[in-house]
Amino acid sequence: MTLWHLILLASIAVLAIKLVGYAVPPRLFERPRPRRTLELLTVSLLAGLVAVQTLGAGAAVVLDARIPAVAVAAGLFAVRAPFIVAVLGAAVTAALLRAFAGFA
Repeated sequence: MTLWHLILLASIAVLAIKLVGYAVPPRLFERPRPRRTLELLTVSLLAGLVAVQTLGAGAAVVLDARIPAVAVAAGLFAVRAPFIVAVLGAAVTAALLRAFAGFA
C-alpha cells in the first residue's frame, strides 16, 4: 500500500465521518448539556492546535519567539483589536525578538 492509498483511505474516512454527522437529529443538540459540550469542544480543540503549533517542533517542545508573539496577539484580541492588527502585532513582536534578543 503506497502513501497515496493511505491518503485516499483517510480522505474517504473523513468524508464518511462528516456525512454521519449530518445523520444525527438536530434535536439532540438543542438540550443545554450537549450544546454546551459542543461549544467547549470546539474551543478546546482550537486551543490545543494553537499550543501544539506554538510550542512544538517535531517531538520536542521549543521555547522561542512564538510564545511572546502569541501572548501579544491574545492581548490584542482581549482589547478587541481587529484581526489584522493582532496578526501584525504578533509578527512584529516575533521579528523584534528574533532580531535583537537572539531568539531562534
